[in-house]
Amino acid sequence: MAPPILWFTRCPVPTATGIAADLGWLSAEFAPDGIAVRSLQDGVSPDEAETHYTHALTGLFREGGNVPALWARARGERTRLLGLTWIEERQAILTRRGEPVTSLDGLRLAVPRRDISIDFWRAMALHGFAGALRADGRDLADAVLVEVEAAKDAPQWEAELTALAKGEVDAVYVKGALAVEAALRHDADVAVDLDALPDRRARINNGTPRPITVHQTLLDERPELVVRFLAVLLRAADWAAREPTELRRILSAETGAGGDAVARAYVHQPLHPDLSDERLGLLAEQERFLRAHGFLETAVDVHAWADPAPLTAARELINKETP
Repeated sequence: MAPPILWFTRCPVPTATGIAADLGWLSAEFAPDGIAVRSLQDGVSPDEAETHYTHALTGLFREGGNVPALWARARGERTRLLGLTWIEERQAILTRRGEPVTSLDGLRLAVPRRDISIDFWRAMALHGFAGALRADGRDLADAVLVEVEAAKDAPQWEAELTALAKGEVDAVYVKGALAVEAALRHDADVAVDLDALPDRRARINNGTPRPITVHQTLLDERPELVVRFLAVLLRAADWAAREPTELRRILSAETGAGGDAVARAYVHQPLHPDLSDERLGLLAEQERFLRAHGFLETAVDVHAWADPAPLTAARELINKETP
């Protein structure tokens, strides 16, 4: 029996899921089957909204940060990894304007703390700083980590950048389009442009690589729905490559940032997922970092977590439909 509802959730970043939702393609795909498609971002109950992190909702597809996805898996939730994307997201370390910094060695680094199920903000800052320090032959032990309390619903980076402006910390990790706007608002300088570092491992973080996951229950009971959902995402990724102007509009709506910030933060690049050895290896490195810093209760074997069959079947489905 078909589920009455398929759920999806995504983070406010470039995703094929967000594009497909904006275009109405997800609803259109499943409406003939009498299956409703709903987003966790559309005014659901607090318990339902929390499944963005826990993935306890069995009919849920999630395209978002890897910290909550790995955390849910490590806690025993029966999810499967369907694909990974890699989107360069304007990752940077900011410092006060007019105070040039050549190294993070010995500096006070802002490490936010939020009272949420899994503090991915904290994880992002730690790994962002670790990537910058590693490029300089250093590690987190060579800097001073300063706790910065942030309200659960505080705007992105505001608590950390306020601490920077007050002189309480020397550096802040940021990413994405909203970070571009926040840096301008707080008159901060880019001390380390992580996107410019030649080793992409310096940019491994919550969104790099970004996973698409589904609950094992749905995959077991209705694998064809999973394949069709992924096929819609692949079509949306193809569309995004052909429509840069419309893509910019959608990403502005998805991220909450202006068009200029979107253009500066997100280099035009493919949104297509894969499960290549390279991306799985990058995710495995993120898993080790998160476990080493206490974010994961148990180890996650990312290769065992991945199931390539649905994405392969989705590509085959598209090829059959293409004249």
